[in-house]
Order: sequence, then structure tokens, then C-alpha cells
Amino acid sequence: MEKSYHIGFKDACGAKYAILPGDPGRVETIAKELDNPRFFYQNREYTTWIGNIENEPVLVMSTGMGGASTAIGVEELKVLGLETLIRIGTCGGMHINVEAGDVVIATGAIRQDGTSKEYVPVEFPALADLTVTNALVEGFKQAQKIKHQETTQEQNAKLHTGIVHCKDSFYGQHSPERMPVGYELKEKWQAWIKAGCLASEMESATLYIVSQILEIKAGCVLSVVWNQERENMGLSNKPVKDPILAVKTAVEAIRVMITGGKTSCC
Repeated sequence: MEKSYHIGFKDACGAKYAILPGDPGRVETIAKELDNPRFFYQNREYTTWIGNIENEPVLVMSTGMGGASTAIGVEELKVLGLETLIRIGTCGGMHINVEAGDVVIATGAIRQDGTSKEYVPVEFPALADLTVTNALVEGFKQAQKIKHQETTQEQNAKLHTGIVHCKDSFYGQHSPERMPVGYELKEKWQAWIKAGCLASEMESATLYIVSQILEIKAGCVLSVVWNQERENMGLSNKPVKDPILAVKTAVEAIRVMITGGKTSCC
């Protein structure tokens, strides 16, 4: 087998699970939550480390920002035999109860990206795999019990499960008034909020659609950086940039899936 054109390697060392941050700069930090972490490969936006959870090899690979590079990464991981993928990333809160430092597990995503529409019409829903989602919920509980590393942020963080908003344009969200289609962006943003959308990010919908079509199990856990709706209302909204609780949630979720829920991390 030739090496994958974009992610750069041809052998995943038997790994069936992968954790997928967007930012290459977060890969090493996440990998160090695994046993025996070590650098594996780097090409373009795809930086990959490998480690172990319960003696199972697990990849940590960045996907870059947005749907296009995420889809490429998922496609090439499927060829190498990966079966379960967990996106770990950051997001901005939308629902007023979603505060900075909280964790969001995305059960589904609004498909305001472009990439997923080149796979299947927009009427098809972008949904997380139920097994992975349930493992992430349990993983959050386990992560909060790891007392020796627990911070005040982790103690106070709330878990939210539900729909997130997935878009391609970061500045279309934050500066819609500058865009020729700003009227549409603003109206849809308010519609998503009224419908109960929890948070906004840039990769989940693509991950879910591509994984569905390739028959891969996928889930997504997000750390809330801040909430612009709370900011607009003058509510407390101190940014939290450290996604460690979401990272631990993803790691413990994989542990749950490997062991069938018989965890011994506490």
C-alpha cells in the first residue's frame, strides 16, 4: 500500500481509534494523556502522534480548520482501517446556559458547511454515533473523578448534549455585518438559537456525514471558549481557552469503549 497522499502515512499500526483535534499545536498535549505517547508523522495540516489506551493503539491526528481538510483526513483514515473517530475541539456557546469552560457533546450538527453537501443532500441529518456519544457522556463523568489533576474549572464545568452549529466562515459568524449575505447569516443565527442550538464550531457536520457514508463511528466533544450571546446580554463570560476537560473526556470515552465500561481510572 502506498502512503496516504495527505495525512502522509500508510500504516496505522493497528489503531482502530483516533482522536481528531483541529489544531496541530494541540496534538502533542492530547497525546500525552495517553500511555507511551510518541510522534508518528507530519504532513500539511495533519500532525499525528500515537499512544495507547488499555494497551490499544490510538492515533491523535489534527485535521486543520474546517470541513474540507476534515473530510480528507477521515477518508484516508478509513482506508488505513480506523473504525472510531472522536473530534475534540473548541466552540463558542450559543445557548444562554452554555458557559465558558463547559463541555458540549454534539449529538448532531447543523450543516452550514460546504463540504458535506458534496457527499449527500442537505436534508440528510448529520448525527453522531450513539455508542460513541454514550461513551463520551460516561467519559465526562470519569474525567471529573480524576482528582489528582482536577482544576477549579473542571469541578464547576457543566455537561451539555445536543445540536451544534457547523459553519465554514469564522468571520461570517463574528462579523456578519461585513458580509454581503450578512442579512441571511444573522437571520439563520437567530433561528438556530430559537431552535435550541448549543454552540458553534467548524468540523462536526463534515465529520458526521463523511463517517456515516464510510461506515465509521464518530462523535464530537467540545470545550466552550466563550459565549457571544452572554457577552451581548452583559452576563458573566470570562473566556476559558484550556480544553483539558474535553480532552480527558475523549480519552476516557475510548477507554469505556475498549473495556466495555469496566473502567479502573479512579
